[in-house]
Amino acid sequence: MNRISEVSFRAVSLTTASRFAEASALYRNVFGYLDPAYGLNPRLLGALASNGGSVVGILDESDRLVAFAYGFCGTDRRGFYHYSQSAVVAADQQGHGLGRMLKHAQREVALSYGMSRMRWTYDPAQIRNAHFNLDVLGARGRWFAPDMYGPGTDRVVIEWDLTREHPTTPDALTELVVPADARELRRSFEELLGKGLVAVSCRRLPDGTGAYYFGPADHA
Repeated sequence: MNRISEVSFRAVSLTTASRFAEASALYRNVFGYLDPAYGLNPRLLGALASNGGSVVGILDESDRLVAFAYGFCGTDRRGFYHYSQSAVVAADQQGHGLGRMLKHAQREVALSYGMSRMRWTYDPAQIRNAHFNLDVLGARGRWFAPDMYGPGTDRVVIEWDLTREHPTTPDALTELVVPADARELRRSFEELLGKGLVAVSCRRLPDGTGAYYFGPADHA
């Protein structure tokens, strides 16, 4: 039996110093960070929670924090949006739908502050993550950020319309079979997004590879 049906989880906003410390420890453990430079300051989480940011978690039946996400308010020429910086799920709870619970918890925070858009980034070579972002949540890959965190860290910038439960998918789509070479994947993304298209779907193909599907931005 799937563990998600055996255990009751609940999404909450984290508000106390002890929860912020617990979230910081979970963040380090999931990513395997040992260098303090890559840690997450619990005081920063407190500041975000008190000033329009999202600091949300998933608790299991024993009140243990098993998933955590945080974000903050961003702005561009179109107005304000919520930026989701990071989301982590404990190793023993991954694959149980907690990532979706986290994103929807952040969505509620963003909406409560009057924001209707959320953004975040992901590695375009990660097919499972891409499918979750595009197909499960209905977000759209709108921009490409080469070497965002340094060489070899290309990212796709996602935008999620928080007011649309089930976004429509254009009929005519451009397919991109994910190449093995990261430089070719970068060129393809930059070319397609440069034409005004957006990534609307990503699927695993029968041969084990993956394929992206792009459509017009004004219909996504």
